[in-house]
Amino acid sequence: MMETEPKPERSLAEWITFGIALSILAVVISLVGYMWLNEKNQPPILSVQKKQMIREVEGKFYVPFEIVNTGGETAESVQIIAELQIADKVVETGEQQIDFLSDGEKEEGAFIFSQNPRQGQLSVRVASYKLP
Repeated sequence: MMETEPKPERSLAEWITFGIALSILAVVISLVGYMWLNEKNQPPILSVQKKQMIREVEGKFYVPFEIVNTGGETAESVQIIAELQIADKVVETGEQQIDFLSDGEKEEGAFIFSQNPRQGQLSVRVASYKLP
């Protein structure tokens, strides 16, 4: 019969390393579980707002805007349209395209008009997007 050697006890360094590895594993599992439970599974929800400051530079009128995605998925090729109506007639339009807008992301831009937007009614809206 063969005698087996007794296994040596683990050192303090091994126990500390094991504890750190176990802690890291627990954090990773917790984060994955948190993300899985809080996943929105919603399509993009896009809202665009024009800002109040219209500035005039060399006869052009700059109308800044901000777009936000509050949905759960990323939107691609987001198209934003602005229409300026004066006396119930569309006199100018502008179009912007944003390549990507992920969940919670904001983008800013500006439309440029040759006529004063304060003299009519300006509407800014999201026209379309596609999913990646």
